[in-house]
Amino acid sequence: MEFDPKHWSRTITDGRERAGARAMLKAIGFNDADLARPIVGVAHSWTETMPCNFGHRKLAERVKAGVRAAGGTPMEFNTISVSDGIVMGTEGMKAPLVSREVIADSIELMGRGHMFDAMVALVGCDKTIPAGAMALARLNVPGLVLYGGSIAPGNFEGHEVSVGDVYEAIGANAAGLMTDQELKQLEDVACPGAGACGGQFTANTMSMVMELIGLSPLGSNSVPATDPQKDKVAEAAGRLVMEVLQNNLRPRDILTRDAFENAIAAVAATAGSTNSVLHLLALAREVGVPLTLDDFDRISARTPILADLKPAGRYMSVDLHEAGGIPLVAWRMLEGGLLHGEAKTVTGSTLAEEARKAVETPGQDVVRRASNPLKASGGLVILKGNLAPDGAVVKVSGHERLKHRGPARVFEREEDAMKAVTGKQIKPGDVVVIRYEGPRGGPGMREMLGVTGAIVGEGLGETVALVTDGRFSGATRGLMIGHVAPEAARGGPIAAVAEGDTIVIDIDARRLAVELEDQELLKRLSAWSAPEPRYKSGVYAKYAALVASASEGAITRPV
Repeated sequence: MEFDPKHWSRTITDGRERAGARAMLKAIGFNDADLARPIVGVAHSWTETMPCNFGHRKLAERVKAGVRAAGGTPMEFNTISVSDGIVMGTEGMKAPLVSREVIADSIELMGRGHMFDAMVALVGCDKTIPAGAMALARLNVPGLVLYGGSIAPGNFEGHEVSVGDVYEAIGANAAGLMTDQELKQLEDVACPGAGACGGQFTANTMSMVMELIGLSPLGSNSVPATDPQKDKVAEAAGRLVMEVLQNNLRPRDILTRDAFENAIAAVAATAGSTNSVLHLLALAREVGVPLTLDDFDRISARTPILADLKPAGRYMSVDLHEAGGIPLVAWRMLEGGLLHGEAKTVTGSTLAEEARKAVETPGQDVVRRASNPLKASGGLVILKGNLAPDGAVVKVSGHERLKHRGPARVFEREEDAMKAVTGKQIKPGDVVVIRYEGPRGGPGMREMLGVTGAIVGEGLGETVALVTDGRFSGATRGLMIGHVAPEAARGGPIAAVAEGDTIVIDIDARRLAVELEDQELLKRLSAWSAPEPRYKSGVYAKYAALVASASEGAITRPV
């Protein structure tokens, strides 16, 4: 039987009983011809609270033009976004990971309620990207994800900068290494326009993930936000989604085990954000693909770092685009046998077929060949031990020390740790432990860019380690270990660490431990009792009641 492209929306638009629905849609400009065509939902997260998604309304118009040109009727709708970069270091930082669930839920609800035949999820700031993919996976209607694009780099004293440099400058200013005037000058130029943070931080890592996993057309996401080509990319995405609909290609046809392994390898090859671990685990659970923390360690260990990108490297995402973009990364990885080339993409072609179209800019040195990597193994490492029985995540880009042993400096919340760092209470050799910041305990698993940036800015990046059940920004660098599971609020061993206990970190041995006898650790844990929830009503309380461990992607699920 031939597939009906109007497979779902007929329930809304067709027949005598739907006259009332048609009347309401005609009130806002749709006509009979519009309603006879397949209906395509165009979801975006435009907001005036950040630069990351500021261009979405304009891009949505181009997507819709492409849909109309290809014979569909687009219907645009909005969802939320919370800026990690703006709320960083405040109580508001509890919101972004919670927002991932809210965004996925809202897109899913619109899809289920209005029964769109296909969907384009236009995404930007960190959590909107996995959320858009999660919603498409739940709905399993033909669709694709399109990233709004990276911000252009700022220029400070003759070199490129991003918002991550500002957070490190805060620590430098507190240490007396940068003047107030210099900090203000950097602040004024770091973010020159619309687009998501400019290094291989979480947004750009996840935009790459969407291309390598197959939900975004290869070459679309690395075009920067303010590049004139972005309008053409958006219109092409609108046309493409109609082809995807005609071919009845569904997200779950694309999101296979091989696709997830390709995505993990891409993160490793570009020293991408540790947040990708959370988001890929969450997406895998939406489609029933078995994926564990151990998979990240295994794939990263066999994948060399090929892209020289900030925060650990030299280049910004705009530089990657000019070098050849994400297709060049994919091609280099395929040359090195690092990808499953036969994995299907949203274009209907395989990843290998798409990657072969890559065009390399002569003389570029942003992306290397697998035979000449920046580092022999990838950036994601999973640690386990008596401090993290279910695992913890660290990003190792090649410059960090591989072992650290030192006294624990224990803090129950991020703000207290930040005061200690900027107040010069942290000394070389210390291990800063921040707990009760996990998915349930925070709630919301705050990013710690403020603290990690301050540690680096204070000149302690090479001598101090940090361990937390919270998480980090993609802009974080240094020996910073997050996602410790079980978290403190669930009675994980991190809850039993006392000031002055010796913490041991051994990257090569994949070990994170506190030097305590098993009996002493069990004794402390048996005396532990859960603290009062920080929120007892509202969205945070709901989230804390439903959220799973970071080792499962911090997904929410029915009790």
